Amino acid sequence: MNNRLPQPLMDIVGQIAGLPGLGPKSALRIAMTFLKWPEMQTRGLGRAIHDLRDNLHLCSLCGAITDTDPCPICSDPARTPETLCLVSDWDSMLTLEEGAFYKGRYLILGGLLAPLDNITPETLELDRFEDHLARESVNEVILALGTRLEAETTATFIRNRIAARFPHITVTRLAQGIPLGAEVRFMDRETLRQSLTHRQKL
Repeated sequence: MNNRLPQPLMDIVGQIAGLPGLGPKSALRIAMTFLKWPEMQTRGLGRAIHDLRDNLHLCSLCGAITDTDPCPICSDPARTPETLCLVSDWDSMLTLEEGAFYKGRYLILGGLLAPLDNITPETLELDRFEDHLARESVNEVILALGTRLEAETTATFIRNRIAARFPHITVTRLAQGIPLGAEVRFMDRETLRQSLTHRQKL
């Protein structure tokens, strides 16, 4: 980065460049845009970023990012509590919700098993998941984890855990429509609808 830049500008460029997909040049262009904004707009953005961590937290039931606890999905009485869709991340849950064809509840696992990346069963939300199964009247768990190797490994692990502790619960997975190697969050609405409609028992 150009050391002739004023230090405050260098500081914000350094912070922005740490965001996914942004390098120093893109970060500098964004910082310069901030400087061209009206002061009130720039300060408003700063306050919104500052307040982000204070105003958002994880739903105690499903693990979604929310400003209320429980989140709107978990607190919706129209949702079917007997069906629980297990997803790896919040992005996948949002993608499924955009289709508006799934009426059950969710639980966010917080990742996929990947020992080489230090993602082990202990780092996933398995306690939250099993507490939910023990507390609620779930009769079907839908594994919406994708089809990558890590997803397959995680699905097998989850299926075995459910079979051991909750043998009365049916385990299904998203099937028709999702190509090998794809992730749920990148699927279009029709593909997800077909996958939910034609899910298969494991």
